[in-house]
Amino acid sequence: MTEKEIYLTEEGLTKLNEELEHLISVRRPEVAEKIQQAKELRSSVSSPEYEEAKDEQGFVEGRILEIDRIIKSAKIIHHEDVNLDFVEVGNEVRVQLQDGSEEHYTIVGSAEANPGECRISNESPMGQALLGKRVGDDVEVEAPAGLLKLRILEIK
Repeated sequence: MTEKEIYLTEEGLTKLNEELEHLISVRRPEVAEKIQQAKELRSSVSSPEYEEAKDEQGFVEGRILEIDRIIKSAKIIHHEDVNLDFVEVGNEVRVQLQDGSEEHYTIVGSAEANPGECRISNESPMGQALLGKRVGDDVEVEAPAGLLKLRILEIK
């Protein structure tokens, strides 16, 4: 089965590589030490400390595998290659809402999405609605809170 392409900005790739390095060089040895200490504390490996350390090890190893998969299947979005004629992954989009207020969103791949930082996934309803649109276009987005209507003011 072919992996789905995951869009990453250059910054996103850097952050993932830093997280991966930290997990491998810092967290993995820390967890291994916790497991060893838990084994030494009890003669039985069924102690709560041991179980907690093993759970933590599973999380760390799972995250390492996940990051590795993301990086291997990533399509890197370079700032100089981003089109400003229409919305695509990597663009920052300034929009005007129905009430006249303005918001901005950066369209990123799902691995980098963080709505709290206005970084929305190209796979989200908002991201999908904006993709391919141009400055001046009106966009309707079906959101959990209801139908949102907005106009694209700027693409950068």
